[in-house]
Amino acid sequence: MSRPDYLLFDRNTRALVYGLQTKAVQRMLDFDYCCRRDTPSVGGMIDAGKSGSEKMFWGKKEIFIPIYPDIKTALQENADIDVFINFASFRSAYDTTLESMTFDQIRTVVVIAEGIPERQARHLRAVSQQRGKVIIGPATVGGITAGAFKVANTGGTIESIIESKLHRPGSVGFVSKSGGMSNEAYNIVALNTDGLYEGVAIGGDAYAGSTLLEHLLRFEANPAIKMLVCLGEVGGEEEWSIVEAVKSKKITKPLVMWVTGTSIKHMPKGIQFGHAGAKADAARETAEAKNAALREVGVVVPESFDDYDKAIKTTYDKLVKKGVIKPAADVKPPVIPMDYAEAVARNLVRKPTNFTCTISDDSKDELLYAGHKISKIIGENYTLGETIGLLWFKERLPLWAAEFMEIVLKLCADHGPAVSGAHNTIVTARAGRDLMSSVAAGLLTIGPRFGGAVAGAALMFKDAVDQGQTPQQFISVMKKKNIKIQGIGHRIKSLKNPDMRVELLKEYARKNFPKTRLLDYALEVEKLTSAKKDTLILNVDGAIGVLSVDMMQGLGWDEARIQSVVDSGGLNGLFLLGRTIGMIGHYMDQNRQKAALYRHPWDDILYDLPVAD
Repeated sequence: MSRPDYLLFDRNTRALVYGLQTKAVQRMLDFDYCCRRDTPSVGGMIDAGKSGSEKMFWGKKEIFIPIYPDIKTALQENADIDVFINFASFRSAYDTTLESMTFDQIRTVVVIAEGIPERQARHLRAVSQQRGKVIIGPATVGGITAGAFKVANTGGTIESIIESKLHRPGSVGFVSKSGGMSNEAYNIVALNTDGLYEGVAIGGDAYAGSTLLEHLLRFEANPAIKMLVCLGEVGGEEEWSIVEAVKSKKITKPLVMWVTGTSIKHMPKGIQFGHAGAKADAARETAEAKNAALREVGVVVPESFDDYDKAIKTTYDKLVKKGVIKPAADVKPPVIPMDYAEAVARNLVRKPTNFTCTISDDSKDELLYAGHKISKIIGENYTLGETIGLLWFKERLPLWAAEFMEIVLKLCADHGPAVSGAHNTIVTARAGRDLMSSVAAGLLTIGPRFGGAVAGAALMFKDAVDQGQTPQQFISVMKKKNIKIQGIGHRIKSLKNPDMRVELLKEYARKNFPKTRLLDYALEVEKLTSAKKDTLILNVDGAIGVLSVDMMQGLGWDEARIQSVVDSGGLNGLFLLGRTIGMIGHYMDQNRQKAALYRHPWDDILYDLPVAD
């Protein structure tokens, strides 16, 4: 159903917003919900060249507002859109506004940007008149039809809108140049009448797309509007056209009007008074001259802006007394839930958290690791081991413990291309996968048989010592349970051909650890197992595991804390972290070689299939 020409917006008006203006759109949707509209007033947003949707709120419910790549596509998919709200910058607003006016379905264009060159602004107005469009702006916050539709940020916050009774229609039509003053005027109107029916801020640039008079004439033609209120300003001669319209009876409804800028006479000649067009270069352009002329033809003009509210109230009361206005009933609007971020900022909500983090904090002004500022960590040159200590154990480790962890990382960094982790990384890299996928493929092989025995060895040996088992008892118990002792045994290394990594760890621990209780126990176990087979020696996983427990005991940790680390399997992290260094190296190595896709050779596979009948 088409709207009459005198009505720019109604409860069915739908708009297209140029630009990804999510905050402005959300304010429009909140207003819609507050007015109990059936459908959102925003049909879509334009994000040049892109498509998709943006999740927004409709009261408490979430809805999707479409995003279109261009105006044409948006209008093809939304035949009911007839308002174009243009948030383009002053550099591109001219072109996009012109484009929007080529589409017949667009009736009203709102140009938010200020500073559009005057020649372009004049041309936009000329085109709009030729094509029967209405332009609000440039340099505007837009307009509003109370209880029906509002442009972007018009009217301010939802609280201000409700206080100004804009959630339901009143009897007053208001127009001004200033967006800021229009918001103030809406409140003045609400306090002194039954509220606004429609309000427009035509924009503060020297050449607006529409005039004060054109909107007053629309209000004159609208039977729902019973009185007119207007704010003019110093500069230009537009207000004189209103004088002529009142004199010629084109405007017959009561009009309350004030032209701002009376104080400009106390300022230097030619000064600009706020907006681009607000400067008086001739006597007719002064606020005093315009106010006097308006008063002379019967417009209600207060003595000063301080009396503007009184003039509005007096005029309104007379119309009510005559029966011209039947005051609109107050309507309680639905509650608009406050956005969570805003509620948090105002300290109005509390909620239980889903995660607890006790090792780091990036929510403060500076990143913290276990309470240590990152500037201190860098400034005092914390070692890598000390940094790991902060994030794993929540304390700055002494240097002997930090250095032990770094030695472990170096020893575990790589063990050649043949082991399962490196092999999987290499095969995945040669399949053309990315770094993360390739390293992940290698990491997934870490477990009881490869690298993951660190935590298992620590758990087994610590449990045996805690129970007071002798090395022989420990071996007998594990044999009786048919469980292999983790951390014992190597495929190649033996007593005669020791693993240098284990030797280096033992040497460092003997020199730097306060005690090596678990290491000593493990070496006693090694004497018994290697007597049966010389490859059943303490391997690098076992050495790391038992020395990690010795380190924690040397730090003075209580048994409960040590046990929690061992039980969690966290000690495998040393192997995992160290070996990741090597896997990244293998990935880079294969990429440097531009290695082809790997296929395992047939002659390295035993094919043992059943014989078919």
